Amino acid sequence: MRTRSASQTSLFAGILCYLLWGGFPLFFPLLKPAGSLEILSGRVLFSLAFVALVLAVQRKPWGWLREVWSSGAWRLLAVAAVLIAVNWLTYIWAVNSNHVVEVSLGYFTNPLVSIALGMIFFGERMGRPGKIGCALAALGVCVIASQAWRTVWVSLLLAFSFGFYGMVKKRVKVTALQGLFLESAVLTPLALAWMAWSAGQGRAAWPHSGRVAALLVVAGIFTAVPLWLFAVAAPGIPLGTLGVLQYMTPTMQFLLGLFVFGQPVSPRFWAGLVLVWIGSVVYLAGAVLNIRRATR
Repeated sequence: MRTRSASQTSLFAGILCYLLWGGFPLFFPLLKPAGSLEILSGRVLFSLAFVALVLAVQRKPWGWLREVWSSGAWRLLAVAAVLIAVNWLTYIWAVNSNHVVEVSLGYFTNPLVSIALGMIFFGERMGRPGKIGCALAALGVCVIASQAWRTVWVSLLLAFSFGFYGMVKKRVKVTALQGLFLESAVLTPLALAWMAWSAGQGRAAWPHSGRVAALLVVAGIFTAVPLWLFAVAAPGIPLGTLGVLQYMTPTMQFLLGLFVFGQPVSPRFWAGLVLVWIGSVVYLAGAVLNIRRATR
């Protein structure tokens, strides 16, 4: 049985994890004039270096690498690497193009996308609250798309790329940091090639700015630390609590988009967001109720 202090540590780690993810929109604009691909490449390279260091310090045996290779799981992790690269690139571009509200919508919608994918690909069942929640969220996205169709692709691409990423990762039994290490390793040749080519063409910011170069290193660390915190939090707190905590991230993103980045939100966008929020609350209420019934 876990002690109370261990549970408190897990809860604190979960809160800090989602706070860091929610605050990411404040970080990426600091990397300008670096472009989205340059930031993504730096994030890949330095997250690989940082995670390798963490795994080495933890003195974890590296036998899991042989197991991943021999089982063929590396193929799924390669697919996961492509999906998370698409997600990261879209996120970085959206934040630096002042589409932070669209980012928040994507991550409000993502849990409901994951539910739908679970039903389609894993035969998971959805209760009435889940069905109502998904229907309301889908209606909200349609309301937003009816006016903001030129930018709703940002929200949908973030939601679906991360949803499919989670679906692929569900089939691979590795820890969060091990998965990030392998995914970064898969993307590293492409990241190195882009960094070298863009520097040779004079298009990269990092060779000319020590500030950008240092922040690219920090971006790698910021990528790995929340995943490590999530790995600490997930085993120690109830799934329902974790589900509630995950909505901290898009809530922070929305508030940052509204009050820090000054992004205008039309009445129709507000109406769609309200439907998505209500759908999310209905879904969460049903999930928490099911967990309580199962633990009685």
